[in-house]
Amino acid sequence: MLLLAAVGLHAEIIDRIAVSVGNRVITASDLDRQIRVSAFLSGAKPDFSPPARRAMAERMVEQELIRGEVETGNHPVPGADEVEPVYRAFLARLHPDAAELARALAEAGIAVEDLKKELLWELTLTRFVGIRFRPGIQVTAEDIRKYFTAVVEPLAKAAHPGAPVDLNDYRDDIEVKLTGERADQEMDKWIKEARQRTKVVFHEEAFQ
Repeated sequence: MLLLAAVGLHAEIIDRIAVSVGNRVITASDLDRQIRVSAFLSGAKPDFSPPARRAMAERMVEQELIRGEVETGNHPVPGADEVEPVYRAFLARLHPDAAELARALAEAGIAVEDLKKELLWELTLTRFVGIRFRPGIQVTAEDIRKYFTAVVEPLAKAAHPGAPVDLNDYRDDIEVKLTGERADQEMDKWIKEARQRTKVVFHEEAFQ
């Protein structure tokens, strides 16, 4: 009886709520798993320090706000089958050997499904931004010219002294870059507004 109670108490401590986002919750174990997965995907060492946990929690709050919008707004989401090519590309680039991958996952304390879930989220986020924010972005010819003059032309001349630098060679890339930056700015603005509408509570004991 005492042993079972101790096990139950241990599980409760591990899975205690770290953040409440409206009617959604982020548990301490969710937070730790996200830190492990993000570090694994970026090839970094996981950082469980209080500041790093708080920073990841802030990021996860944004994720929950977006997930809520995706669900209630009936936005299309990628299927699990769309993750497989991305997952295989990740393996080919960083972990082509199955045995080495298994060892790396075991050392990181995560599972294959954790990786696929994160890759699926990244696809979902990209699609959400593309549908929700990109259509309203307007990049004018003058915007492109100014960016070319201020940023691209000086860099190109420094990299290739004496070579001609033509705006038309960079026009499409500049438009893509400016569109992406402005879509990200619009999303940041939306997140701030969504957060103001949503009760977000950080349970400080989870960040000690």
